[in-house]
Amino acid sequence: MAPALAAAHATAFPAPWSAAEFRDLLASPGVFGFLAEEGTPQAMILCRVAAGEVEVLTLAVAPERRRQGVGRELVRAAMDAARHAGAEAAFLEVAADNPAAAALYASLGFRRAGLRRGYYDRGPGGRVDALVMRLDLNGAAP
Repeated sequence: MAPALAAAHATAFPAPWSAAEFRDLLASPGVFGFLAEEGTPQAMILCRVAAGEVEVLTLAVAPERRRQGVGRELVRAAMDAARHAGAEAAFLEVAADNPAAAALYASLGFRRAGLRRGYYDRGPGGRVDALVMRLDLNGAAP
């Protein structure tokens, strides 16, 4: 599964994670992921459940598949799996310069919970803040 996750991640990010990085993460306790494929990997989500919380480690959707509901369905599936694993709250970071992703998460019930200044390294473009978002998993399903 790691190579397919890496392939999907590479469609969405200029500095994607490698298959080895995905393999290492998947070998960690509480880590799980989902993949959307249509012949080739189109989108993926990777999460980690620990101590009653789930963290969305990454969500990637190929540019040509954005705004078609694929990311929304992956987040919903991941939050459902996290609930079944005992998580009561979900957290994630989203780049402040990615309003489309922040809007997706907000539409699923995530709310801003904090800010991490300079969290994302954009190389020569400098650093970008991360919005920390939280979702109560005891409420309605996203």
